[in-house]
Amino acid sequence: MRDIRHWRDFLHYFQSASYTQKFLSRCYRSMPGSDVKSYGNCYPFMYYLEQGEIYYKQAEDSPLSIRPILLFYGFIHFIKAVVLTTDPNYPETTTVLAHGITSRKRKKQQYRFLHDEVKIQKNGLFNHFSSLHFDLKHLEGEKYKMEDLLDQIPEMADSFKILTKKTTMFPFSEGRLAIDDCMLSHFHWTPNAFRQHHASLPEGIHWEGQDTLSTTLRNEALPFRWDRQERKLALPAIRNEASSLPEVLIHYAILYNLSMIARYETEWWMELLKNRTTEDYPFILAFITLTTEKGPSLLGELLENKMKQEME
Repeated sequence: MRDIRHWRDFLHYFQSASYTQKFLSRCYRSMPGSDVKSYGNCYPFMYYLEQGEIYYKQAEDSPLSIRPILLFYGFIHFIKAVVLTTDPNYPETTTVLAHGITSRKRKKQQYRFLHDEVKIQKNGLFNHFSSLHFDLKHLEGEKYKMEDLLDQIPEMADSFKILTKKTTMFPFSEGRLAIDDCMLSHFHWTPNAFRQHHASLPEGIHWEGQDTLSTTLRNEALPFRWDRQERKLALPAIRNEASSLPEVLIHYAILYNLSMIARYETEWWMELLKNRTTEDYPFILAFITLTTEKGPSLLGELLENKMKQEME
C-alpha cells in the first residue's frame, strides 16, 4: 500500500461501514468475540473520525483565538478512533474519559507560555493511549515544560534558531549525518564518547565509517525525529524530559495546554494575540500552524500502519 501523503487520505477508506467492520474484525482477531465487537464498534469508529475531521475543518476557517480549542478536540477524536483499534471495550470505565493531563489553573504574574508546564495524571486518555500504542506505562506524575516539548519537534528548529539563538536539531542530509566538530562541541563529547552514547541505534540507522550515521528511514525512531516539512530525519540537539516521548504525545500535551489557556485564561490569551510583547506569540503561532497538518498526520500514520499490518 502506498504511503499516505495527506492525513485526510486515510478517512475515505472508513466511509464504508462494511470495510470498517472487516478492518476492526482483523484488528480484534486474537480476541474473543471479535466479530461481535467489530460490529458494535464500527459506527463509533467512523463517527470519531468524522467528528475529528469536522473540528479540523472548522479550525482551519476560525480565528486564532479559538483555534487551539477546535484543534485539541479534533485531535482527541482521532486518538479515540486509534484507541478503538486496540481496545475494543473503550471506554470501558469512566476513568479513561478524562483528558489525563492537567495544567496550572491560575497563571503566575509575568507568566510565560514557554515556561509553563503540564502534569500527567494516573487516569485518562493520555495515559491509556500512550500505554496501548507506545508501551509507556509509567508517565503518571511526570511534568513537561512547554519549551522542552517544543524543543523536540524538528519543524520548530527554525523558530528557536531565529528567536532564541538556540540549536535544537541536527538534520540528516541525503540520509547521512556527519558527526563533525560543531556537533561534538555542542554535546561536549569526544568522538568516542559520541559513538559509545549511540552504540545502540534504532533499527534502520547505522554507522557508516567512524563519523557518519546513515539511514533510509522516513519516520520517527527515538531519539531521532522525523521532519515532515523537510522530509528528513534529525537528531535532537537537546536532551530533556520530553526526549523519550513520541511526537504525537508532545502535540497532545501542548494542544491541551493551549486549549485550556484559550478557554480559561482569556485576558492573558487576548493580550498575547493583540500586543505580542514576547516570543510566546511567534512560537505559539508556528506550532498551531504546524500541528493543524502534522498532528492528524501522525495519527493517520498509526492507522495506516494498522491497515498495513492487517493486510499482511
